[in-house]
Amino acid sequence: MSDLKAQFEQAQKDVRKLTKKPSNDDLLALYSLFKQGSDGDVSGSRPGMLNVVDRAKFDAWAKLKGTKQDAAQKQYIAKVAELLKKLG
Repeated sequence: MSDLKAQFEQAQKDVRKLTKKPSNDDLLALYSLFKQGSDGDVSGSRPGMLNVVDRAKFDAWAKLKGTKQDAAQKQYIAKVAELLKKLG
């Protein structure tokens, strides 16, 4: 297992240790970086206007289109570390 992959998996565990809920923007960033880091570019069709949450998640992930998975994993790891310092 590569070092980056191990760090990415550890960050997925560490994010569950947050004692306070991150802001919606932080949650969208975590979601989109995780999806880009694990699945690559966004796929599927954009959810309808009435499905506000899934649409926001889709849009956040779509903004990362073209970002390499390794880069997204590094950004996810950094984002988790930042939130752990800020929110404990």
